[in-house]
Amino acid sequence: MSRSKVVITIDGPAASGKSSTAAWVARELGFRHLDSGLLYRAETARRIGSTDLRSPEVTAAVSEVARVPAVRASVNAELRRIAETDDVVVDGRDIGCVVFPDAQLKIFLIADASERARRRLYQRLGRIPADGEIAEEAQRLVERDARDAANTLQAPDAVLIDTTCLTQEDQVQRIVALASAIQSRV
Repeated sequence: MSRSKVVITIDGPAASGKSSTAAWVARELGFRHLDSGLLYRAETARRIGSTDLRSPEVTAAVSEVARVPAVRASVNAELRRIAETDDVVVDGRDIGCVVFPDAQLKIFLIADASERARRRLYQRLGRIPADGEIAEEAQRLVERDARDAANTLQAPDAVLIDTTCLTQEDQVQRIVALASAIQSRV
């Protein structure tokens, strides 16, 4: 008798560390990482012309494209298809509520907007950002959070992790410990 596939969901607002954390957790557990945001970015890039998936143009338009019901249905179907055959860590905004409501482990990451902005800029610029840059990026994130609010859902049974004061290694180890406990029961 084969065991059922394990699904771990990691949701949260923009720049909360969902994708990088999910990728690291997947590596630690030997699971496949599914980045739903990347699928939405790919569709957005296709619609606006061949451009980099992380370009400012794609970032500005991805929220609108992600709200298109046909796009959401297509992305969700693809994520579910892959999870039928692989243990997965899936990140997004409503993965634990909408796409995988029966996931064995659901995580919801949050962090202060300024901290999310600092991390995003450090990753993008490769240097410590100035206070003014952080303030501008934090404002953009707050605006993005407002646009994405309807699609950023915390599952009632999700484990809430505030990463504002955590290193990425600390948050990954917390999730891996929770996942290990789940795996021993599956």
